[in-house]
Amino acid sequence: MGKSSVLIGGSMTDASANAAPFDARYLYLAGGIRKAGQCASSCDGSCGQWWGCWQDTSQPPGQYAQGFMNASAGATWQGSARPQIPVFTYYELLQSGGIAEGNGEVVGVNDPELLKRYLDDWRFLLQKIGSKQAMLHLEPDFWAYARNVNSNPHAIPAQVTAANSTDCASQENSVAGLARCMIGMTRKYAPNAKVGLHASPWLWGNSGDGLVTGKFMAALGADAGDFVVSDLSDRDAGFYQYHENNPNRWYTPTDSANFLLWSKAVAQTVGKPMVLWQIPLGNMAQNNTSDHWQDTHVDYLLGHMGDVADAKVAALLFGAGAGLQTTVESDGGNLISKTIANAKAGGKPMCK
Repeated sequence: MGKSSVLIGGSMTDASANAAPFDARYLYLAGGIRKAGQCASSCDGSCGQWWGCWQDTSQPPGQYAQGFMNASAGATWQGSARPQIPVFTYYELLQSGGIAEGNGEVVGVNDPELLKRYLDDWRFLLQKIGSKQAMLHLEPDFWAYARNVNSNPHAIPAQVTAANSTDCASQENSVAGLARCMIGMTRKYAPNAKVGLHASPWLWGNSGDGLVTGKFMAALGADAGDFVVSDLSDRDAGFYQYHENNPNRWYTPTDSANFLLWSKAVAQTVGKPMVLWQIPLGNMAQNNTSDHWQDTHVDYLLGHMGDVADAKVAALLFGAGAGLQTTVESDGGNLISKTIANAKAGGKPMCK
């Protein structure tokens, strides 16, 4: 996307986005998809929690995504224009069908009516992006749930051709066909966007799992995308210890280094760079209260950018995975100051 250094970004307010030379900014799209035939041209009471009407409902559907892209394009740094790449995390399957998380989602994609509405919604987003630049992150956790069902994604049924004969008639009716269908639709409707599947690191501590995960992702079709996405944790470690009574979520420096080795193995196996996403924002200056939890990821990663680049990581995207977590706005300026320092040092070139 025209960048040669490891991207730094996250989920943040407009003010925070303009407070440092951030490269990218991400946003969730979730809440469920619209009912068939509804909310095509206006937002009304039938649209529910559909992301297409998250803006002022007097505006046309999809303005929420377009407004985010406009804000990203209009970002500044020290009074000068510095456009940021908008990143959309598309997380809709779980919210869309009244289905249970995990196996329920995997079974759900074999429902042609549900999958048709889902792929119609995906097309709608892509059409709103059009010729603009964006990064598209597909379905955190879903692909790992599919792997739990069957290590061969070609053997997991999904009614792809019945759901979208317009765009995906040539794809197989499997979870692998679904992934390839969504990537192919991106090429068709949003040709300047980049797209990647999510590789959940649930077994990253197991010897050889980077290779195994990479092979599964490649079988899905991740090698037809542009990057692979993964995440280190969904909460600050201090939150887990002091709020959830779970002291086992801290990363030692050795853990962090080993996670980067896992990421490198996935990236090299798929043949695409890694994007680390929703990285917790806590730091050791926090006091382990709501919005101010301790964690080590920001300081480790931004203090080891050579190792990050060597692990084939193309982007570090920081953000809270739930309420009560440390945010860019509550971390005492830590991410902003370290992002400024990284830029002043010239950034870290991506490894090829």
